[in-house]
Amino acid sequence: MSVVEIVEVGPRDGFQAVVPIIPTADKIALCQGLLSAGVTRLEAGAFVSPKAIPQMSDVRQVLDAIGKPAGRRVSVLAPNAKGGLLALEAGVDEIVFVISVSEAHNRSNVARGTEESFADLAVLLRAAPRAFRLRLNLATCFDCPFEGRVDEDRVCGFVEQALALTPALEFGVCDTTGRAFPDHVRRLMGRLRGQYGSEEIGFAFHGHDTYGLGIANALAAYDAGIRVFDAATGGLGGCPFAPGATGNTATEDLVFTFANMGVRTGIDLDRLLAVADRAVAIPGACVGGHVRALPRHRVVAA
Repeated sequence: MSVVEIVEVGPRDGFQAVVPIIPTADKIALCQGLLSAGVTRLEAGAFVSPKAIPQMSDVRQVLDAIGKPAGRRVSVLAPNAKGGLLALEAGVDEIVFVISVSEAHNRSNVARGTEESFADLAVLLRAAPRAFRLRLNLATCFDCPFEGRVDEDRVCGFVEQALALTPALEFGVCDTTGRAFPDHVRRLMGRLRGQYGSEEIGFAFHGHDTYGLGIANALAAYDAGIRVFDAATGGLGGCPFAPGATGNTATEDLVFTFANMGVRTGIDLDRLLAVADRAVAIPGACVGGHVRALPRHRVVAA
């Protein structure tokens, strides 16, 4: 039986777009519920400017409460060197650094040019211990809300630029606006995996469901050999610096789909749906997904 790994990004990618401040205790409870449901990789928050995204100002408290559960990997996102260094001080298992392939989106998202972001990445790598885990999320790999379609060669160029800094890296290939189509996803993911994939270099697919193509695009990535997928329980999400982008592909939709394909995720769907019910009740949350809305007796994972 084939196995995939789902990276739960709701507590970071989902919460960052919520305006009312979510109580820290509720964030902790949701993270713990996700881990109890079998999530093995959890993006718990971000070290960002509290003025820019006040929702993430309690990330250290959340991390301290979660701890380091056995067999689980807890990560945080950092958009610049300062955030990355704070994350290192917090002793996280993994840092997710982000650079947009689109120059315009990178300036909007992290207030830096792409070359400045690569310089920040180099600072972080020099400061990190040898056994440190780093993932580089390449945003707007398929489409930019400001520049339109993104050239595949440019994406490959960013991969090569990152690999010149470090030979071992996992790349998150992000459909930030949800405007990718399955043929595009299959082609780009297959090309990246074929040209650069190895034991030290891996690729994950991060999709949004803005146009209802989240599952179709994930399956296209699966067809291309990808076995790591980002998703958010309840379809939480919405990039504040990508106008029009809505929620992430729902974790429960991915778990349901893969389970009925005979693909293992290690996540208990019933427990996950109970967490999703709590997630979508968060005031101001941008939610989505399909399986959660079905009568529960119809939601069966084979």
